[in-house]
Amino acid sequence: MESKERIIDPARRATWVFVAVSAVLAAGVFVTVKDSLIDDAYITLSYAKNLAVNGEWGLVPGMPANSATSPLNVLLLGALTLLTRVSGAAHPVVALGALTVLATAVLAWGWARLARAYRFPWPVAFLGVLVVLANPFVLSAIGLEVLLIPAVLVLLTVFAVEGRPVAFGVAAALTVLTRLDLIVFVLAVALCSTAIRQRIGKAALTAAVVAAPWYVFSWVVLGSAVPDTLVIKQEQEGLFGKWTYATGPVMYYFGEEFAVLMAFAPAVVGLVTWFALVGLRLARRWTRFPSVSALVGLGGGAIAYYLVYTALGVGPYHWYYVAPTTALGMFAVAALGVWLVRAREAATLVERTPVAALGLVAVFVAGAVAVDTTRGVPWRSPVIFGNWASASDYAHVGRQLGERVGEATVLSPGEIGTLAYHCECRIVDVFSDRGRAAELVRERIAEAGPVSSALLRLNYLFFDENAEPVKTDHKLRYRRGEGSGENTWQVYSDALGVGHFKLSEAQESAPLTHSATR
Repeated sequence: MESKERIIDPARRATWVFVAVSAVLAAGVFVTVKDSLIDDAYITLSYAKNLAVNGEWGLVPGMPANSATSPLNVLLLGALTLLTRVSGAAHPVVALGALTVLATAVLAWGWARLARAYRFPWPVAFLGVLVVLANPFVLSAIGLEVLLIPAVLVLLTVFAVEGRPVAFGVAAALTVLTRLDLIVFVLAVALCSTAIRQRIGKAALTAAVVAAPWYVFSWVVLGSAVPDTLVIKQEQEGLFGKWTYATGPVMYYFGEEFAVLMAFAPAVVGLVTWFALVGLRLARRWTRFPSVSALVGLGGGAIAYYLVYTALGVGPYHWYYVAPTTALGMFAVAALGVWLVRAREAATLVERTPVAALGLVAVFVAGAVAVDTTRGVPWRSPVIFGNWASASDYAHVGRQLGERVGEATVLSPGEIGTLAYHCECRIVDVFSDRGRAAELVRERIAEAGPVSSALLRLNYLFFDENAEPVKTDHKLRYRRGEGSGENTWQVYSDALGVGHFKLSEAQESAPLTHSATR
């Protein structure tokens, strides 16, 4: 009698083992970083909690806002927060742990598909996952969309490699819902992939059907299709002095030399590899690598993204480097993996070169792991860090602040996320108060050139630019050094040392912009 037992395909079994191992590593990563989340991560968590508990899109309950850069990140965290509610209490940090594991599982699944498409060995695919999971810039910004970005970029690349325009369109929609500026990658991969370019209409229509509902809702109901963070961050560029987005890696190098080298080194390998492949194209020797066009689009998208961000004039916030560094690092691993396979198949190609290059990337990843693990587990603060206080100190201040002010309104000191999350009070600045955002929008429109001004006006077509800032009853201020007196909280930051927050009566109008990090 023929056995009724289902025989599991060894390739499928290997895929699920690979995904499971990657997910377990992600869980370990989250346990390591969960107590050290940066202030901007708590902005996202506050949005997710407010969405899950109150059904509102805003940083503070009862105050609609549109300062969440990644709609998909907030929507997923909000849904997971709703699912993880226990006894009526919301647990967004637990939801973040679940999303960290899920995003990494998707990333690993994408690498498994690439390994199948290009026939490179599993260690190459695993290195592609580790290039992301070990990156100190990624781990220093968990809570933001830093794991969703490489996950959706890998999906985008996989479906381009497989020549599936509808699936590519869905991945493209998820990509622009993760961050609208990632459309640079969508265009680069689509234009470089012959299979997608020839059926671009089907891919574009699918992407529009999936992504348009959110952006129309955001444009009409929330007052802007592009979140307010664009104008907020452009206004904050001067906070970094002479440093710009283009020179930001040098700035970070002076603070954490080895960590920054390990974070950017795989991307440098990817940059060299990308120009080498383009050189082959120009030398008409592309026939050796006929199926890597989509990969070239991934690497080219990273380069274009860096140039676009430089042109936009935003500040060098460390999470802004996650997209180009992880994309170039993943491109390096995938392209070198293809080279290795081709070398083994054709005696005319040298196998030692891709092996050595992959080994070099593995060394950089090992260096990044050393950076991540030598800071102790769990982390007290991220490797790349600039907030005024540690997450635990901010939590203490936030809880006591909520008890002191009750229903009154407090002017934020400039870093609002962790305070808002823990105090659950009406704490305001441009991230939570559309009245303050309106002042900034009016200024940006007045200062911008004709084209930029027209685009800004279109973006804010349904926004009430005459909205007034919320009146504040108290103000919270941060100062370096020790503090004393009533309503004063002393805090510590690995970046700035000892400081203190002081709560007082509001006697001045709120500044237009604040810095989320330093």
